[in-house]
Amino acid sequence: MINIITTYILITILLSCIVAVISFWLPQMIPDYEKLSPYECGFDPLGSARLPFSLRFFLVAILFLLFDLEIALLLPLPWGDQLPSPLVTFAWATAVLVLLTLGLIYEWIQGGLEWAE
Repeated sequence: MINIITTYILITILLSCIVAVISFWLPQMIPDYEKLSPYECGFDPLGSARLPFSLRFFLVAILFLLFDLEIALLLPLPWGDQLPSPLVTFAWATAVLVLLTLGLIYEWIQGGLEWAE
């Protein structure tokens, strides 16, 4: 078993080194102005295709991912009967819910949930 794990680790390290060396040999791509300009079906662009993006959307997306990850930790809870006692299952669920609640309270205090300023 140890030999298989060692072999996998060595192959992973070897492939990582090979990819890193190959990336240094490849030429760097330096795009010109034409490649960086937006393409609109053969017509000259009428305006900027890069609209300003509100940072609030990004922060809400990150919040969603964090809370979604914490909720995903609660999904295997019905199979928690394999733990030594029901008290351990309850302790884990309580810890995750306390972390989720503390994160929500922190974001609320910091104003991350208020959309209008």
